[in-house]
Amino acid sequence: MTVILDYGVGNLFSLGCSLAAIGEASEITSDAARIEQADRIILPGVGAFRDAMEKLKSSGLISVLKRAAAKGTPLLGICLGMQLLFEKSYEYGEHEGLGFLKGVVKPIPAAGVKIPHMGWNALSFGQKKHPLFKYLTEGDCVYFVHSYAAVGCDDSVIALAEYGTPVTAAVAKGSILGCQFHPEKSGEVGLKILRAFCEMKEGEV
Repeated sequence: MTVILDYGVGNLFSLGCSLAAIGEASEITSDAARIEQADRIILPGVGAFRDAMEKLKSSGLISVLKRAAAKGTPLLGICLGMQLLFEKSYEYGEHEGLGFLKGVVKPIPAAGVKIPHMGWNALSFGQKKHPLFKYLTEGDCVYFVHSYAAVGCDDSVIALAEYGTPVTAAVAKGSILGCQFHPEKSGEVGLKILRAFCEMKEGEV
């Protein structure tokens, strides 16, 4: 069973519908006991980094996520949820993140492109494709909506997108994974990504 973390920030209904479409049992919850029993956890996020971290803290779920990460439960951060996995963000100030991954979140350079980065963009996997993308082909497109991106995270990058400059599109380090784009808004490609994630098991990532 896959848990979608409900901490007041995120595209919960769309994610639930996407998981149902691939036949995955899921639950939207903020209950610590239910989260700790989950086979996998999805950390969604829409909005501002500082507000999201404050809501996570007030919900008491940070310690739950840390315990899940420590025991190897697959954890997927989506959009802002991925950004929260890093050490800090420079979105309207400087704010501490969960620190599960090395790196920081900074504004996307406005190198002749419109900000926010919004719309469909192709994924590039590099020389070795991560299991999260085992059902995808190089150049498959996914849907982005963001103005900030992770940098200084070369050791965890598993996919890039080109937007005036290479932008971190997805990351992974052990059982901790993140997608800057929205799989739940990315049609069949997004469903393939979610299917691959839902096939991951504790301790096997």
